[in-house]
Amino acid sequence: MKFPAWMAAVVAALVLLMGSMFVVSEGQTAIVLNLGRVARVNLQPGLHFKWPLMESARVFDRRLQVLPAEPERYLTSERKDVSVDFFAIGQIEDARAFYRATGGDESAAVARLAPIIKDALRNEINARTLQQAVSGDRTTIVKSQLGVINRGAATLGIRILDLRIKQLDLPTDSRVIDDVYNRMRAQRQQVASRLRAEGEEQANEIRAGADRDQQVIIAEAERDAQKLRGEGDAEAARIYAEAANRDPGFYAFQRSLEAYRKAFSGGDSVIVLERNDPFLQYMRSDR
Repeated sequence: MKFPAWMAAVVAALVLLMGSMFVVSEGQTAIVLNLGRVARVNLQPGLHFKWPLMESARVFDRRLQVLPAEPERYLTSERKDVSVDFFAIGQIEDARAFYRATGGDESAAVARLAPIIKDALRNEINARTLQQAVSGDRTTIVKSQLGVINRGAATLGIRILDLRIKQLDLPTDSRVIDDVYNRMRAQRQQVASRLRAEGEEQANEIRAGADRDQQVIIAEAERDAQKLRGEGDAEAARIYAEAANRDPGFYAFQRSLEAYRKAFSGGDSVIVLERNDPFLQYMRSDR
């Protein structure tokens, strides 16, 4: 069974029509190659046509892409190692330049872009001390080199929108960590010594003040005690004098009893007196 010629023509036309159409999706761009030469570039999303057999289309993703990189080791201005882990966020800006530089291979673009970013970061890290690199503002490091990076990325048809430092560490196989720890330990010991010295100085001041206050308080208390004792003795003397004036005999008897009590308070005291000694007058008579 033979197919009519018109059917063969229709099939050929459909094949040619299918080969001449291509679609650019949202977030993509495309270029058209005419016998390997770039004919049209930066085609917008939609349906497009090309000459079959003579032209071919290459479609690229223009959305933001994360360009990862392996951590890189740099030297600070003090010649100390620091490990920087970073990633870049970029997109294809010029499809013609991207195709001519990389042949449309995204992995090749990343491989060629990584040295540009690493060299820019190296210049920034080399100009900083270890403390400035580790504890400083990372956005400052990035912003100062983003323009330099984009000048190099423009040759690849790529534009870097942002560069982020994920982690900035000290390499574990170097002496930097030990040096940092030793310096931190020395700083802490210096602070501790200063605090101890200040505390000892304050303690001495407090002790000196307390001793001074103690002496003042004791002196004032002794003064008040002497005053009270003097007043008490004067009052006692006044009372004794008043009692003696009222009844001299009773006063003499009371004083004699006190003398007896003191003389015989030990219980084994021996006093040798004459028989008519006045001291014994109240022992001989009840009058």
